[in-house]
Amino acid sequence: MGDSLSAGYEMNSDQSWVHLLKLKLHQEGYSYRIQNSSISGDTTGGGLARLPRLLKKYQPEIVIIELGANDGLQGMNPSVTRDNMSRMVQSSQAIGAKVLLAGIKLPPNYGADYIQQFESIYTDIAHKFDTLLVPFFMQGVALKPELLLDDGIHPNVKGQPVLLDNVWQVLAPVLK
Repeated sequence: MGDSLSAGYEMNSDQSWVHLLKLKLHQEGYSYRIQNSSISGDTTGGGLARLPRLLKKYQPEIVIIELGANDGLQGMNPSVTRDNMSRMVQSSQAIGAKVLLAGIKLPPNYGADYIQQFESIYTDIAHKFDTLLVPFFMQGVALKPELLLDDGIHPNVKGQPVLLDNVWQVLAPVLK
């Protein structure tokens, strides 16, 4: 479950970190199937609305939630984002899935109070619901022009392996 950062914005889907994850799993001998349910522009509200149908249809063992960036960039109330994210985690865990949260950080122009409230969502939920956590999904990509599209926000093809590494470091130890 993700937004444009996981949907492969402005690239072929086989260049995205999610596709690279599929290849890595196969290369490492795992038999997991990947269903990328990421939509550019999606919010935690959209993810929450779509998730029950997806859980029922795919019965996943692991759910990666990379959402919230658009909530933050739209200045959404952090308590709404927190509630949506908590409900997504609980729904996923209710069917027995492990959950990995991919944390997002916001630009400084949103103000220290808002940023603190927003960014604490990921660590708080990870602790409360005992989920896996990538503290900053864009670590090593954000603010590096050579790894970003011209918009300065979205990762380009060169940034995708870095995103995969960020997820893989947390995901690999729980794979069976």
